[in-house]
Amino acid sequence: SMSLREHALSLFRSAVGTVRPAPMLKKAVKLQGDGCPQLLVKDKTFPVKRDLYLVGFGKAVLGMAAAAEEILGDHLVRGIINVPLGIQESLQRAGMQEVLLKPQSKIQVIEGAKNNLPDSEALKGAVAIQELAEGLTADDLLLVLISGRGGSALLPAPIPPILLKEKEKLTKMLASRGAAIQELNIVRKTLSLLKGGGLAQLAYPAQVVSLILSDVIGDPLDIIASGPTVASSHSVQDCLQILAKYNLLHNLPKSVETVLSSSPPKPTASEDYSHVCNIIIGSNTLALDEAKRQAEGLGYATLILSAAICGEVSRVAALYCQLIRLVCLGFASLGEGPLGDEVRRNLLQLAAELEIPGLNLAEFLQALQGLGRERPVCILAGGETMVQLQGTGKGGRNQELALRVGLGLHRAQATETGSPLGRCEIVFLSGGTDGQDGPTEAAGAFCSPELVDEALQEGLDVEAFLSNNDSYTFFSQFQGGHHLLVTGLTGTNVMDIQAILIRAT
Repeated sequence: SMSLREHALSLFRSAVGTVRPAPMLKKAVKLQGDGCPQLLVKDKTFPVKRDLYLVGFGKAVLGMAAAAEEILGDHLVRGIINVPLGIQESLQRAGMQEVLLKPQSKIQVIEGAKNNLPDSEALKGAVAIQELAEGLTADDLLLVLISGRGGSALLPAPIPPILLKEKEKLTKMLASRGAAIQELNIVRKTLSLLKGGGLAQLAYPAQVVSLILSDVIGDPLDIIASGPTVASSHSVQDCLQILAKYNLLHNLPKSVETVLSSSPPKPTASEDYSHVCNIIIGSNTLALDEAKRQAEGLGYATLILSAAICGEVSRVAALYCQLIRLVCLGFASLGEGPLGDEVRRNLLQLAAELEIPGLNLAEFLQALQGLGRERPVCILAGGETMVQLQGTGKGGRNQELALRVGLGLHRAQATETGSPLGRCEIVFLSGGTDGQDGPTEAAGAFCSPELVDEALQEGLDVEAFLSNNDSYTFFSQFQGGHHLLVTGLTGTNVMDIQAILIRAT
């Protein structure tokens, strides 16, 4: 029989597999008929009256474009995609031919946005995309491929006369004064030709179909890559309020003043988006649904906690530890006692602190209670945690989360006499769907209370590894890094995935 670790690995791989660019596109997009062909996207049809064009931007767009070109064949007239600097070479090195374009491709690739900052190359690509969009007619169809990660930096198009370096300087000033990412995005969008629905407006009257890979919690269309094909919910007024809040109204570049004073103060309702259709074809939720299907096939009673897990990594680890304790209490028929009540109280308090969007924990706990004790349990979740860096070690948020959960369980086991944790086999996995966790070649890690026990018996100070943010070094010391999750680059990104597998021993 497979070990829990092997099960966890296969669940993670199937979750990522379903949002890899090629399978994801082939599942979502078909081209039908010869006379007047139709583009089928999920359950919507779009007639291809004349020419089909393609533009795209973001980290995973290369693989999406390669798959799209295969599906569209000769109907595709021309394409332009903006991708991160060096991505073709690193995918080539990783042997990922399937996400690279064919030599005779009709799609032009522009690499830019070094270190995820807009630069002159990204600007060149944005201008080419803008010109393509402006030249379209009512009979054309524009397919827009958007991958959240890096999508915004790869589409810089400041409204003239603003220069890219002026817009950058303003963004940096806002950031240094503590502006939140949402505030930065509102200012960026207001000063951009393409963001906040600008691209869709320039392509009018052509039919615009956007295929979106979401890397943002809750999949908000106007936030992913700054929403180039979505009506902006913000006005110039909002932008001015943010600039006033951070005391920047009086030292704005002349060009920014010009643009802000000549823009209409309210979002104009006159702009029509009826020619646009935005479709999310890949997200953390879709990946978790696939993992759930696989887990049930392996015989697990499976629940999805949330696709919006966020917050400081130590608090999220505490939440997972309490959940695991509750499942083990249930296996030992102690879930209804005073200990179970205490754990449930802890859970509700942690969930309230973390403010995870859309999480109904009471409902989840009810479902958990109804699982019965015959089958092993699998709990799946996803999202993106944060680490406050304090040390100089090597690691990433997923490896740190796994180690914190392992340590938390080990402690709970050591302090509770006759702890039901001791009568369960537990594996916790956390991994980044892009295949990279922090500056390491691991995507994440597997952890269990036994591993922490083994480390302590060997005289390792687990706490010290954590306070130095050195989780990668910790996991590397055991069985040749057997506890590290190493997948290589995946060519996609829908944030992180966690799997908790528990069976009674």
